[in-house]
Amino acid sequence: MNRYERLNALLEILAERGRIEVDEIAAELDVSAATIRRDLDHLADQQLLTRTRGGAVAHAVSYDLPLRYKSVRHADEKQRIGKAAAALAARGAVVGLNGGTTATEVARAMATRADLHHAEGESAVTVVTNALNIANELAVRPQVKLVVTGGVARPQSYELIGPLGTRVLDELTLDVTFLGVDAVDPVTGASAHHEGEASINRLLAARARRVVVVADSSKLGARAFARICAVDEFHVLVTDRDATDEDVRRFEERGVEVLRV
Repeated sequence: MNRYERLNALLEILAERGRIEVDEIAAELDVSAATIRRDLDHLADQQLLTRTRGGAVAHAVSYDLPLRYKSVRHADEKQRIGKAAAALAARGAVVGLNGGTTATEVARAMATRADLHHAEGESAVTVVTNALNIANELAVRPQVKLVVTGGVARPQSYELIGPLGTRVLDELTLDVTFLGVDAVDPVTGASAHHEGEASINRLLAARARRVVVVADSSKLGARAFARICAVDEFHVLVTDRDATDEDVRRFEERGVEVLRV
């Protein structure tokens, strides 16, 4: 287990239990107590938890981990999902992308598609995004015409949210939007932990002719605080091979095409 995996594990355990003790968690993760103390001090410095004598208690944001810690979870699955989803965008398309680790993998896969390599004087694809990290990666790609929404940056996800972003999106029409989500359920639809993210993501979906939800299997059947869109408002779900046949059946019954990769 590398350091980021360990930090991620600490935050997830803390979010679940509310409190952890150094000796107990050191044994559970099979590392030294000194290593756990350093990790907890590091997370406390970033205000992700509160240190106590002998351990730590959960901070209010522990349920919504910063993007840099989420990136180690289901990494292989997210890369496969990103590659499969990126293949669904046609050359010349106007593509919407929100934030999150899986959407980031879509952006990376799209940027490296051989058929989208730059041709002199033209862009092979237009990407509209509210995610600062995605914009940073795509800004150096000459084959991508990049449009970034306005808004206020949310540190946990690097997403721009708020009315400044909606003003830009109100003026645009997208061919396809790829939505990274915190949860997706065949009854309640796609959702996010934060209402501000859900609002701008909802508009990204509404402005697109086609909506593709990208989510690893751990998010299927789950629900988060704020709804992004109903199940009949997205067309394709790209997920990993651990999605069960029952998961797939429930989405397909609602008219959603499911790709397991």
